[in-house]
Amino acid sequence: MNTLYLQCNMGAAGDMLTAALYELLPNREEFLHTLNHMGLPGVEFHAVPAQSCGISGTHMDVVVHGEREESVDHHHEHGHDHEHHHHHEHEHDHEHEHDHEHHHHHHTTLHNVEHLISHLNLPAPVLEQARAVYHRLAQAESKAHGVEVGLVHFHEVGALDAVADVAAACYALYLLHPDEVVVSPVHVGSGMVRCAHGLVPVPAPATAHLLEGVPCYGGDIQGELCTPTGAALLTTFATRFGPMPPMVLEKTGYGMGKKEFSAANCVRAMLGHTQASGGEILELVCNLDDMTPEALSFACQRLLEEGALDVYTLPGCMKKGRPGWQLVALCDGSHKEHLIRQVFALTSTTGLRVRTCEKHVLNYTMTTRDTPYGPVRVKRAQGYGVSRSKPEYEDMARIAREHKITLKQIFHKES
Repeated sequence: MNTLYLQCNMGAAGDMLTAALYELLPNREEFLHTLNHMGLPGVEFHAVPAQSCGISGTHMDVVVHGEREESVDHHHEHGHDHEHHHHHEHEHDHEHEHDHEHHHHHHTTLHNVEHLISHLNLPAPVLEQARAVYHRLAQAESKAHGVEVGLVHFHEVGALDAVADVAAACYALYLLHPDEVVVSPVHVGSGMVRCAHGLVPVPAPATAHLLEGVPCYGGDIQGELCTPTGAALLTTFATRFGPMPPMVLEKTGYGMGKKEFSAANCVRAMLGHTQASGGEILELVCNLDDMTPEALSFACQRLLEEGALDVYTLPGCMKKGRPGWQLVALCDGSHKEHLIRQVFALTSTTGLRVRTCEKHVLNYTMTTRDTPYGPVRVKRAQGYGVSRSKPEYEDMARIAREHKITLKQIFHKES
């Protein structure tokens, strides 16, 4: 299966993740063009070559109204007028104060940010994932500072930068479309980080809440290496956390920070394919006869977002002749307890069954095929004496919508 491994030996920030994923993309110019026309007023993206400890990579420079913002993670809590400097390139250097007096310090809520995201000119799955990232951010800020999620406020200019980073990272991941995302243990840094109202320990409170349940470590480097935006993106993207799996490596990308350390200041993204093998898989099964179709559909989507490998429903006849559904969620053993909790939270069931099944799968790789309308990713599956390929639906659907043609016409252009 296509696997993306994110190595966070120097933490993570939104711009660094975007830059690392950008280096893996086959059509970088088109990616930047889309970002620069997605509908964020006054926001420009520039991919700038950069180096750290002799390693070449890319820094994703985000310019807002002609100015490079020094701090993108301006998550303002209700009732405070301060700036919380979390931008990865500058957050390690607490000797300078950044002057933002020339900006109007308006505030915006999670609702306003979601409204802004919903109007971006990006595919619907990208917008959905960007909203999920912001929900994580708001919930972490709410927990850290003791205010309701709806009362968490974001600095307007900072929020614009952060929305740009979040949307860009989500769009890059959408284009890469890995089957799984494995994230290394996260280096958070050590010491204290300065906020306008004083010093707080690293990781900052919101970051610490976001990384609950995630393997992370402090190390000897002084400073805040993992920002709240970086933590929110990682925990939204990750299928699982752990060491790099055995994989045939196809591409490597480096997303660079600006500050120099004794270690290379970068996020490394490694794309390849892992050999699917036999083994075991779990089925979480429950019967439902008192949920609306909308609620059941929502539960299935959320279970996929929470780590289920697949989710499906089967119609059935329940007790007393009531029509109902059997819900089945497939997962590996590491997601068992978490998904059991999610099934109980998202459905009306009062019990479920766990089945252990033997699995056999084909090995598959992703290639790209040119068409008269542009490149299309093709998934090739092999094994057990068979070989077959299938174009990626999302690529086909996008081309068909853009050119107002049918799916069949993409590979068979009519004269």
